[in-house]
Amino acid sequence: MSKVIFITGASRGMGVDIARAALAAGYQVVATGRRPQAVEQAVGSDENLLATRLDITQPADAQAAVAAAMDRFGRIDVLINNAATFQAGYFEEISPEQFRAQLETNLFGPLNVTRAVLPVMRKQRSGHVVTLSSVAGLIGQEFVAAYAASKFGLEGWMESLRFDVAPYGIRTTLVEPGFFRTDLLEDTSTTWPALSIDDYAERTAQTQAGWKSMSGKQVGDPARLAKALLTIIDQPEPPLRWVAGADAVAAVEEKAKELLRQVDAHRALSSSLAHSGS
Repeated sequence: MSKVIFITGASRGMGVDIARAALAAGYQVVATGRRPQAVEQAVGSDENLLATRLDITQPADAQAAVAAAMDRFGRIDVLINNAATFQAGYFEEISPEQFRAQLETNLFGPLNVTRAVLPVMRKQRSGHVVTLSSVAGLIGQEFVAAYAASKFGLEGWMESLRFDVAPYGIRTTLVEPGFFRTDLLEDTSTTWPALSIDDYAERTAQTQAGWKSMSGKQVGDPARLAKALLTIIDQPEPPLRWVAGADAVAAVEEKAKELLRQVDAHRALSSSLAHSGS
């Protein structure tokens, strides 16, 4: 029996590639988005496809989408939390409303959907929760304070969630892609700073232009990532983390080395903090 894969954000970007690859490989796919018609147009018709509405910021939508998936396929084997947006900018120029919106979509959105799916997986005593994070979930970068905060949050949640659900046969995997040629830097996915501060004005203009110039020129191929992700999903013991892309591998390796250097720099001081008494 082919696996049932539930994908968020499948009307454009990486979600479309994942849905297409899964259907081509013979999986049954629940592809979700705010407009199911857009999902069907992007993914294409297939007898193994259910396109259904899901705004991940709405818990009721998540419950309804899971119910629709169960009505159609009777189970959910893999959840892929893919939907995300990008609130770009320096911290002081990102409005509080923008920052909250970033967390609402990129962090609380996956939480909403996973809360709706986990009871199904616990009842099955099997399942796999896959969440697309980012290299920005492991490495802070300039101009991505809100985005990195949302992805760092995903990292801590997923790394801890594995302990909660492992007794019920449920696995978790974080995916940390580098730069892939998706629409993340297009205006449909990216929101630029709402505020303007003189001290940041020149840097903001230069950085925004630099980000926009990268759109459509990213090295990574999302179709290849989608096929490779199916390899990860099919493993009997999937990894806790999968770093995706040569640029991501190099960056994460350097971050790991930097963490060790920071530990070693004050090892004696850090190790001298125990109570002196019994």
